[in-house]
Amino acid sequence: MSIGLLAVAGVVMARGDGESGPILVAKTGFYYVGGREFSYQGQTAIVDQMYVQYQIPAKVTSPYPIVMIHGTFQSGTIYMGTPDGREGWAEYFLRHGYPVYVVDQVARGRSPYNAAADGPLENITVDMMEHRFSAVERFNLFPQAHLHTQWPGTGMPGDPSFDQLRMSQMPSMISDNATIDENNRADGVALLRKIGPAILLTHSRSGDFGWEIADDAPELVKGIVSVEPWGPPCYRAIVEHLEQIFQDSPPKITRPFVEAKWGLTVDHLTYDPSVQDLADLAPKREDKAQGPDLVRCWFATSPHRLPHLIGIPEAIIAGDASFHAAFDHCTSQFLTQAGVTNDLILLGDHGIHGNTHLMMIEKNNLEIAALIDDWIRHRVK
Repeated sequence: MSIGLLAVAGVVMARGDGESGPILVAKTGFYYVGGREFSYQGQTAIVDQMYVQYQIPAKVTSPYPIVMIHGTFQSGTIYMGTPDGREGWAEYFLRHGYPVYVVDQVARGRSPYNAAADGPLENITVDMMEHRFSAVERFNLFPQAHLHTQWPGTGMPGDPSFDQLRMSQMPSMISDNATIDENNRADGVALLRKIGPAILLTHSRSGDFGWEIADDAPELVKGIVSVEPWGPPCYRAIVEHLEQIFQDSPPKITRPFVEAKWGLTVDHLTYDPSVQDLADLAPKREDKAQGPDLVRCWFATSPHRLPHLIGIPEAIIAGDASFHAAFDHCTSQFLTQAGVTNDLILLGDHGIHGNTHLMMIEKNNLEIAALIDDWIRHRVK
């Protein structure tokens, strides 16, 4: 059951960053997509709908709209600006002629949460924010951490930028990962069926959603920009336990690890030949890492293609100071092995240095946005 509510929209002037000036916006508003009826305690509610905020520039110059989907503990605000008040990616792409759609994941932010339907939540801790996002160089939990230079502040409690980040964090669902994916992919497809063909920009946990939405509606996905998508394939770990991935023995599938049942995702993908479980891919770990400070990747030992993703331009973006620098090449090569052409864009190779996982709010965020914009203009037709 799909529920929609359109906001009043008009021509507005959105303030720019001072140097670039104001932006002429033809239409702005919001609505909800997806959702389902859920009955409990004698009542019926609509649950698992997705909030969508949009802005359409007066002069559209992009090939397609861009849909921005955030990661774990975040909301759509991660794209709306930075903790120290600079222009965010949503405004950058609007300024450069893209209709911009920013969503809040199901049961997050302005997408209503229902405890009976969605289960318990988990909060991010201060330590987790420091380890993963703002002060990785202080802890050195992964080999590239010491390269981090781009956080706008100290990255510690008491710093205004860190405190803004801390206040923006959202509790996240901890129910079955496949259910989380199922809800977000369904609403993502509903959004594209409403607005038409679009480019998906995903980050971290939502990397799965991009591939799953494209699997369900390949005709509506004209490009995918995966900013440090959840990984590595087959067996995944959080940064606090990343060192275990570097070990020689296969990881135990316990709390720190998540088994990506479909290799690339935790919810189903269409393979040829078909796949029902990770065992069908018979994953095997490469004998030797491809370089210093890189993990050994897991790949399928028999050919399985991803026919619905083939032909969709794909970019994977990775910062040189992020824990993803150790394994995003595995994701790129897993896609290649499945017949999906993609570009692995390592920011350091483009002279953009010092970024970790929340690159969209770091000091050089607009340099990265410009690189993504350039890739879209050249690759998405």
